[in-house]
Amino acid sequence: MADTMQFDLVSPERKLTSVQAREVRIPGAEGELTAMPGHSALITTLRPGILTVVGPAGTAEYAVTGGFAEITPEGVTVLAERGLPRAELTPAVHAEMVAEAKKAVTEAHPSVVDAAAKVLADMEALGSHMLG
Repeated sequence: MADTMQFDLVSPERKLTSVQAREVRIPGAEGELTAMPGHSALITTLRPGILTVVGPAGTAEYAVTGGFAEITPEGVTVLAERGLPRAELTPAVHAEMVAEAKKAVTEAHPSVVDAAAKVLADMEALGSHMLG
């Protein structure tokens, strides 16, 4: 089995990274998961959280607000609704993200208000992990 796999992280605004990785820790909607070379094929949705990439050059962290991850034995591709390197997640950017999530909760149809509230809680937790 190969020691590394291809990892690509893109958002609608830009390609955030394209590197060889030993492992990718993903904030999946159904729970945290780690993808490594040779992983079984899987597509999962993301929740707001920290995506960690471990590679030969070190470890990098990215904040993601949602999206999808496609995992294959050869690599991982993450299509993030919004993603940014840890260094770019300032208190002001986080406050904007939380405000958007709060607005989504107040405007949510009763059938999805619980899901919107969970996204808000995850968004608030993202700040405590990345900023604190």
